[in-house]
Amino acid sequence: MKKRAMAITGALLVALSGCASQGKTEDVNAAAASAAIEAAEAAVNKARSIDGEWRDARKKFLKKAKTAAHKADFETAIKLANIARFQGEMGYEQAMEQKSAKPWLF
Repeated sequence: MKKRAMAITGALLVALSGCASQGKTEDVNAAAASAAIEAAEAAVNKARSIDGEWRDARKKFLKKAKTAAHKADFETAIKLANIARFQGEMGYEQAMEQKSAKPWLF
């Protein structure tokens, strides 16, 4: 009888600890998604400040990343935010490289 009670108690503890860790994992994922979205916004805003923002960075990827984070789909939110951040960084780099570009004269 004692063995059965101890087995049930152990099983409950394992189940409850699994529920507790699920909440912690979700909090970590939410924080990671939030950080990725903030980094993407900063990169896109930096590119926009010198007119180097790429077309899809804000309207497509960043907007969808925020929507996915709101729906608690943190993996998708992080992926989309990373794409937006990449486009922001590359847009800034491209604009800086081409700021003194002039038309070709044959």
